[in-house]
This record gives sequence, C-alpha cells and structure tokens, in this order.
Amino acid sequence: MYIVFLGAPGAGKGTQATSVAKEFGLVSIASGDLFRQAVVRGDELGKKVKEYMAKGVLVPSEITVQMVLNKLDAPESLNGVIFDGFPRNLKQAEALDEALKKQNKKIDKVVYIKVEEKELVRRLGGRWVCHSCQAPCTIEGILAIEQRKCRKCGGELYQRPDDNRETIKNRLKVYFTETAPLIEYYRQSGRLIEVEGEGNVEEITKRINSALRKKAII
Repeated sequence: MYIVFLGAPGAGKGTQATSVAKEFGLVSIASGDLFRQAVVRGDELGKKVKEYMAKGVLVPSEITVQMVLNKLDAPESLNGVIFDGFPRNLKQAEALDEALKKQNKKIDKVVYIKVEEKELVRRLGGRWVCHSCQAPCTIEGILAIEQRKCRKCGGELYQRPDDNRETIKNRLKVYFTETAPLIEYYRQSGRLIEVEGEGNVEEITKRINSALRKKAII
C-alpha cells in the first residue's frame, strides 16, 4: 500500500503522515529523511546526494526516485509506505509512476491536505522547530526564552530564518505554482483524496483515516 501526502508548507502533512502511518502499520518517510539517511550510509548514492546538498541545490529527480524505490524494497516497508511531501511536482510524479510500473507497483492514493493561504501564513509565522528532534510546534505570540522548550523531548525551540511573512508568501506562491498541475494529475487518475486541513490535529487525523477507509484503501 503506497500513499502520498501532499500539502503546502504549514499544512501539517508531516504530523499527519506520522500519525496515520502508526494507525495503519505503515512507514512514513520524507525525502529529506531519505537524503540524510543516504549521506550517513555513505554509499554511492549517498555521496551524490551529499555533493548536491553541499552545493545548496536540489537533488535531481532521478536520484530521489531511486532512493524512494530502494526504500520500498526495505523490510520495514513490507506493509506499505506513506510519502510525506514527495513527489513535489509533475515531473517527479510521472517519473515515480513510471519507475513503480516497471516493478508492478503503484501509488494507490494521494491525500491532499487542503488549507487556505491565510491560515498557512498564520501557522508558519508562529512555527517553532526543536533543535534536538526537529519536531515542529505552532505557537501564537512571542515566547519568553524559558518557554522555548519542545513538548516532546524538552529540546530548545527556534524559528527558521525563512519563517517571516514575506518569505512565507513567496514560498507558498512557489508551492502552489509547482503543485497545482500535480494535484490535477492525481485527480484525473482517480487517486486524489482532498481532506480539509483546518481544525485541531486530532480532528484532521480522523478525517484522513475515515477518507482512506471509505475509499477501501485500508
């Protein structure tokens, strides 16, 4: 069972992918995690990834797709995988479908977590990240230094330099420009499931689980 989670920055796809994967016994992976794991392994693929990351440029689609295929062959992926935020554009989606087809595999469904831009800007503007575990945390207002602690591990929270209002709007503009064709691509193939992404985390998780069960996917 292979499922893709799509959503703009701030939509909460990472949090939801982890929760839903745990509920159904799947593995949740993000392209960023695959890159870091490859670099740590230090194999041929990892060395290539490290070179691109060191240059500060995007890892080519063909390398990313190969890493995804390798992950699907891993023992822990036997029951299925939820991809968090990959593919990111139409080119990657087509390349992934073609590669999976050669292995008699396919992306079964794509969950698009839909959130209005105004809400995304609000969330990202109040987003903090843990230095230790990298878990995101959305907080309203200004935090005192002694309050900047992760709820999960107690690590120090920080805000990314690109989480300012103007940069956020530019990031969202790029996202929607690249992703709109991707969403339509999956919709036309009958694989897209749109889920309302506003509300508390638990409510959204229930919507996603319900939608997947309703579609007889799980």
